[in-house]
Amino acid sequence: MRYQITGDPMPVVICDVEAGESMITEKGSMCWMSPNMQMQTSAGGLGKAFGRMFSGESIFQNIYTAQGGPGMIAFASSFPGSIMPIDVDPNRPMVVQKSGFLASEQSVELSIFFQKKGMAGFFGGEGFILQKLSGRGTAFVEIDGSVVQYDLQPGQSIVVDTGNLAMMDATCSVDVQSVKGVKNVLFGGEGLFNTVVTGPGRVWLQTMPISNFAGAIARLLPARN
Repeated sequence: MRYQITGDPMPVVICDVEAGESMITEKGSMCWMSPNMQMQTSAGGLGKAFGRMFSGESIFQNIYTAQGGPGMIAFASSFPGSIMPIDVDPNRPMVVQKSGFLASEQSVELSIFFQKKGMAGFFGGEGFILQKLSGRGTAFVEIDGSVVQYDLQPGQSIVVDTGNLAMMDATCSVDVQSVKGVKNVLFGGEGLFNTVVTGPGRVWLQTMPISNFAGAIARLLPARN
């Protein structure tokens, strides 16, 4: 599979696949394709289907396969930002935000990732369950806004505002940290908790979570009577 990412600020990834090669997507994000791409919708087993549902995705997967020769298929982002390619390796699975998965080669498996610490799940900004990408192959992840990467050493941490954590190596751990000071909580506008990511591993942060964007737009809309 070869790919090209183009378009700004609503990017699209265009994938060229060989005969018999397949791509999967969780959201029905296909925007155009060659006529020989055949679609098949599959739940992939009851356990995997419910796992995808709890991680914020559809129960069903769309599988597109090139029939009779090379094919082309394009997947578009659902929100202004970036599409990031990831080389998934069995020895280095990735953890992404809910609904961050866009598409991948069929050899990549999407499953649920449980936070080891319950508090991190409930207050860390992305819910108790995140998405885990494992197997081997190329996957494409949606980033809200722009992306900044940090490489954390063992024991090194970074404090992240709720919702700005886009993706991390599965070797990283996530916890929460309460905002200190009554005035900071009441008037600081940063909420009650921050997310703390601790290495070792890579972490990718996004500049404009869709929840923040929606909140900013909502404040500008006229109030309903």
